[in-house]
Amino acid sequence: MNKPSLYQAEIVGTGIYLPEKVLTNADLEKSLDTSDEWIFTRTGIQERRIAQKDESSSTLGAHAARNALIQAGMTPEELDLIIMCTSTPDVLYPSTACFVQKILAASKAAAYDISAVCSGFVFGLSIAEQYIKCGRYENIMVIGAEVNSRIMDWTDRTTCILFGDGAGAALLKRTERGETVGILSTHIYSDGNYTDTLMVPGGIGREPVNHEAVDSKMYCLKMSGQSTFKMAVKRMTEVSRECLAFNGLSTEDVDLVVPHQANRRIIETIAGKLEVSIDKFFINIHKYGNTSAASIPIALHEARESGKIQPGNLCLLTVLGAGLTWGAAAIRW
Repeated sequence: MNKPSLYQAEIVGTGIYLPEKVLTNADLEKSLDTSDEWIFTRTGIQERRIAQKDESSSTLGAHAARNALIQAGMTPEELDLIIMCTSTPDVLYPSTACFVQKILAASKAAAYDISAVCSGFVFGLSIAEQYIKCGRYENIMVIGAEVNSRIMDWTDRTTCILFGDGAGAALLKRTERGETVGILSTHIYSDGNYTDTLMVPGGIGREPVNHEAVDSKMYCLKMSGQSTFKMAVKRMTEVSRECLAFNGLSTEDVDLVVPHQANRRIIETIAGKLEVSIDKFFINIHKYGNTSAASIPIALHEARESGKIQPGNLCLLTVLGAGLTWGAAAIRW
């Protein structure tokens, strides 16, 4: 039987960074057979951010991490570990986290990447929580950063309208175990039977990079929208209920749900399934689109900054991503 941990993981700082360039639905009308009304009605998205040529997941992520450090009143030298959650790494290797470490000058931190796509940040939180609870590390930076615009087929209106670029970060600190404050639990899952539902087919592991694959846009995102929608509703609802039940809580105890910002209709459907008012869901998809692993940390930071999260509040995070991967986390502030 596992002994209860003497420690807990508390989020002491959050930060975000969004590229300055804004791509609106009106902009997309100029090159695609689509309209602002068509996009907004089906997705809830009005605009998204696009990284400049000199920006990448590491630069966006480093900005977000620096902002989280400032909010927490800490320095990069105090970091023990940097977990970078991204599906759009700067290069194949080394890890994008090492570039972030270099930019921050976080000389004492270990740094590595994880790839769980949209679920990345919740997976990262789960990993960081375990390091902290076992007493191995004290200060861990979890970053979600994506430059989805680099893997878009800008002629495919079913996918390119959905995604945007950005980064969000959360700084986790080890504290003595209290009654309820901090990350209460994290719950993560995967089902590899659905790997082809949402993927970038091109790679180097099965066959080398070649002109035919590039010309056929195998290095662009491919998605089965209807299947992804159904699985998102099913799995995010299930894991949300599991997370609350694990902690002896109900939906009535939740002050705010911060869901993955993939599609407003998905969020609304989940709200109905959970029988939670949509007013309790933090939604910013209209401004940024789907920023994959950056989605939840961006929303979490904006929820805190806008006063939607207050001390003592219970916050539920829930997400589904490619893999398929999905998860949830309960946090008491």
